[in-house]
Amino acid sequence: MAEPLLHITGLDVHYGAIQAVKSLELNVADGEHVTLIGSNGAGKTSTLKALTGLIPASAGDIRFNGRSLRGIPAHERPALGLAMVPEGRGVFARMSVLENLQAGAYLRRDSTAVSNEIEQILDWFPHLRRRLQQPAGLMSGGEQQMLALGRALMSRPRLLVLDEPSMGLAPVMVEKIFQVIREVCRRGMTLLLVEQNARLALQVTERAYVMDSGRIALSGPSSTLINDPQVRMAYLGE
Repeated sequence: MAEPLLHITGLDVHYGAIQAVKSLELNVADGEHVTLIGSNGAGKTSTLKALTGLIPASAGDIRFNGRSLRGIPAHERPALGLAMVPEGRGVFARMSVLENLQAGAYLRRDSTAVSNEIEQILDWFPHLRRRLQQPAGLMSGGEQQMLALGRALMSRPRLLVLDEPSMGLAPVMVEKIFQVIREVCRRGMTLLLVEQNARLALQVTERAYVMDSGRIALSGPSSTLINDPQVRMAYLGE
């Protein structure tokens, strides 16, 4: 059997004496769409930060596309095909919308394809087209989230990692963001999603992990977990 695109084994993450992630095991196959759900403080964002190199793992291994990421700094991981849209968006506030999108493609040399893909992003998010020369920091939270997603897509990642893309957004913005997420998934993008709206996360993915107190408590098909009584009571408000 082929190794998954993402293969995390025995992952521990500490902040000083506090252990945020405990012996985590998680896999994402090439082309698969997976969500990691759980309550605030469960360790979801810490898991993503360890994956992208923003914090060190204290134990375990993360393998991506057949290669261990141990010792590879965060700034080198995008070149391997990892792109993360962090919680809080993280756009370059003083740069224009266009410059942010171009920054997402900084490793690429196919300028014509880059220009065409910027046009695709702007077709998906017309709000950005209207603000193309405006500093990103002057836009609304929803527009910045659109830009952060568009910038990540410009790198043509093997794995798109999204951390709370709906947080703090109006419902109309959430709908637009997830419309584009569904479209890029339909086109074959591999996705790992952390999302506070558990129902929405389970609806757009094929498989899910439920995290509790730093550990994986449940896992299985999203269509099964969305009907699980424990999940419905704890995470779906029922």
